[in-house]
Order: sequence, then structure tokens, then C-alpha cells
Amino acid sequence: MITDSSLVPLFVPVGPEMLIILAIIILLFGANKIPKLARATGQSISEFQRGREESEAKLNDTKSSRESGTEDFGWEGNSEELEEAEPKR
Repeated sequence: MITDSSLVPLFVPVGPEMLIILAIIILLFGANKIPKLARATGQSISEFQRGREESEAKLNDTKSSRESGTEDFGWEGNSEELEEAEPKR
């Protein structure tokens, strides 16, 4: 039987442990680089989320177009451009 106490993580840094971890991070990266590192991490996360949302939107559009029977194959040109794009034999 699973209880709430069994879901508690084994190690949660609190108090002195957290200070030691922060001191090690400052020693590794330097006090000046930590804000830059945090900013770059935040930008990376937001870019990843934006890409994920775009992919989900495109997937949903494709899914809805298949259900309605009007598929978009991604070609935005006309038939003349298609003939020009085909290799000449």
C-alpha cells in the first residue's frame, strides 16, 4: 500500500546543504557568470516551449485537415511552379 510518506524524495537540500550546493555552483561558474547562465537557461526553456507549441499547433492542424478531408501537403506554389521544379528529362 502506497502512502503519502512513501512519495517523499530521499534527499531534499535544505539549510546547510543548500548553502554548500550554492557555494559549489559559485566556485564552478563564478559570481559574474551565474546571471548570464540563468538568462541563457530561461531563453532556452522559452524557445523550447515556443517550438513545442508550434509543433502541437501544426500537428492539430494536420489532424483536423485529415478529419475534414482537406489535406495540405505544404506546397504553396501553383502547378506551373511545380512543373518548373521537376527535373527535365
